[in-house]
Amino acid sequence: MNLEQQLSETVGVFARAGWADGNVEPWDFTDIDRTVSGGVSINGKNWGRPDDTVGIAGVINNISGVHQAFFDAGGLGILIGDGQLPNPGLEKIFETYYSYALSPEMRVSFDYQFIANPAYNRDRGPVNTFAGRFHARF
Repeated sequence: MNLEQQLSETVGVFARAGWADGNVEPWDFTDIDRTVSGGVSINGKNWGRPDDTVGIAGVINNISGVHQAFFDAGGLGILIGDGQLPNPGLEKIFETYYSYALSPEMRVSFDYQFIANPAYNRDRGPVNTFAGRFHARF
């Protein structure tokens, strides 16, 4: 399920939720059976940069009990590949980004993610991830 709403000329919000029963091994996307996320994006009109965007979001991911047992018994997933899950927990993600418009056709973005309990294991993490993107339209 996906909900998006523009609240004003400069602010938009979103919320998403997803569910899978965990009885089928994923091979094409990710090892997530339940997910809930939400966030806000704000364009830069208020600070004189109407084509820029700043965003913030939170995500909580989980897997089903049968999926947890599969990993703890040595199973490997599309992204989770260590074959052990003795202390399962919710995977929690905080993300923020800034997209800077170089021109109407080009933008550069900077992104930060904080991940607690990566791959559903309370013994891991936390993980801090930084990214940069360049987008151009021709």
